[in-house]
Amino acid sequence: MDAPTEAEAVREKTAATPSLLQLLREDLHCVRLRDPAARGELESLLTYPGVHAVIWHRLSNRLWRRGWRFPARFLSWLGRFLTNVDIHPGATIGRRFFIDHGAGVVIGETAEIGDDVTLYHGVTLGGTTWSPGKRHPTLKDDVVVGAGAKILGPITVGRGTRVGANSVVIDDVPGDVTVVGIPAKVVHPDGAGRKSGRIDLNHHFMPDPVSAALAHIIDRVDFVEARLGLLQRHVREGRFEERATERSKAHDDA
Repeated sequence: MDAPTEAEAVREKTAATPSLLQLLREDLHCVRLRDPAARGELESLLTYPGVHAVIWHRLSNRLWRRGWRFPARFLSWLGRFLTNVDIHPGATIGRRFFIDHGAGVVIGETAEIGDDVTLYHGVTLGGTTWSPGKRHPTLKDDVVVGAGAKILGPITVGRGTRVGANSVVIDDVPGDVTVVGIPAKVVHPDGAGRKSGRIDLNHHFMPDPVSAALAHIIDRVDFVEARLGLLQRHVREGRFEERATERSKAHDDA
């Protein structure tokens, strides 16, 4: 079988790439799957700033990839002005992307986001260097990032991972785990994953390693206090003196 010609390869690539309208329809449809407050697609389209921000980005990104940099930046600025969501037009964002609430989200130029990703308000996908090139994070499919979390640098967050609210992620994260803290650490390797296009809404039920450590310390303190109380009671009852006398007598007999 002959190898496909260049024209055929281009047609195959175009067919595999969804149209702008299809992307926007998927973005709008996924809102009802991930937000119980959404009552209809028309309401989501008209009243959700996160949806508006994604629409602005889809448009500005098309201009950016065609080399129309200034119009793309202007459209991106306009979207930020209207939605309070700052997405660089050069950022690569997959299908069915949802920003819940939207306020304060920042996504840098070289960030890469897979399919079925959900971000909550206050999330930053930022860089850690002024050098050109890849400097922002990559989020694989089905990632959920809680409110206020910061993911910094050219790192990768694996598929299906959940990032706890207000966490700061500065290292690569494997897939299907939960990370929390500053800096973020794996606290729940659940391995459960999620069905494509859907998320569990229990991302706020995060294990608290600091609280667990404090609880362990308190348990040990309670144990030591109980043992100390027992020893004090034995001293008051003279049991130690009796035992000392018995040991002394046994030594003399020997």
